[in-house]
Amino acid sequence: MPCRNPLHFSPDRVNRTYRHGGYHAFNIFDPKPRNIHKASVRDRVLHHTIYRVLYPFFDRTFIADSYSCRLGKGTHKALNRFRACAYRVSKNNTRTCRVLKCDIRKFFASIDHQTLLTILKQRIPDQNILWLLEQVIYSFSSTAPGKGLPLGNLTSQLLVNIYMNNFDQFVKHTLKMKHYIRYADDFVIFSENRAWLEGLIPRIREFLDMRLKLTLHPKKVFIKTVISGMDFLGWVHFPDYRVLRTAPKKRMLKRIVRNASVETLNSYLGLLRHGNTFKIRQKLERYFLVPIFLQPARAEPAQWQIRVQGRHGSLHVYRVN
Repeated sequence: MPCRNPLHFSPDRVNRTYRHGGYHAFNIFDPKPRNIHKASVRDRVLHHTIYRVLYPFFDRTFIADSYSCRLGKGTHKALNRFRACAYRVSKNNTRTCRVLKCDIRKFFASIDHQTLLTILKQRIPDQNILWLLEQVIYSFSSTAPGKGLPLGNLTSQLLVNIYMNNFDQFVKHTLKMKHYIRYADDFVIFSENRAWLEGLIPRIREFLDMRLKLTLHPKKVFIKTVISGMDFLGWVHFPDYRVLRTAPKKRMLKRIVRNASVETLNSYLGLLRHGNTFKIRQKLERYFLVPIFLQPARAEPAQWQIRVQGRHGSLHVYRVN
């Protein structure tokens, strides 16, 4: 770890008089309710500084198949990797590919502070940085004292990846699973052998419980074949295509009707490019045309044209005046 960094420049950090402030809590629905905690501007400046210093160092230690909150990764890369793993395991769709999908229960709220600090101390020799990290980590507790990281802190995104990196290494090097993908608290493992996947569940559960003090969600652990449709990151994956889940599809159409703007439509069109969405684009044409043409009268009313180019083409909106 480099010793020269901006974390040492502030006097209250050098003298160890810095104290993390409280949080402003509010709820969002995306789609399920989530409790967000926002730190003060002063504390958020420190969070960004910590992130800039630590991210380049820790990102090199992460596996390639960890896709959450990393530069050059993200949901779309994870979706493409899912398809690639399914092709390889199924030998280009000539064999049955099975997928073990797991979800960690109350992920952010269950992060154990002491376990996280132990992991950080194994990698960071600088005691001043460790002291600052302690201030940030201990500034929040969720379900119990010493548990939880706040949704809303930039540092939380990095710290959970550091926390779960031990599990990623366990899956890759101990379980020897080549085809494994993790996005935050969701992860999938591919294999032809259902019995083998079933045998992994107790070992995964034991590691999470003993080493990371986390538990699998009992209702979100299952094994399915790709040919029957596997739900992952908002899309249902099949051997040759993927479709948007029903719930996100309904939310999307409701939001477009509620906020009839070209910006809203184009945002969702960008999302829909990543799957087989011809029928959804037809619905967008039907649902979006009505709000556009029912705008209040203006001196020069806007006129819009929507075109669908080909079965798998793009849906475009044009202003014609």
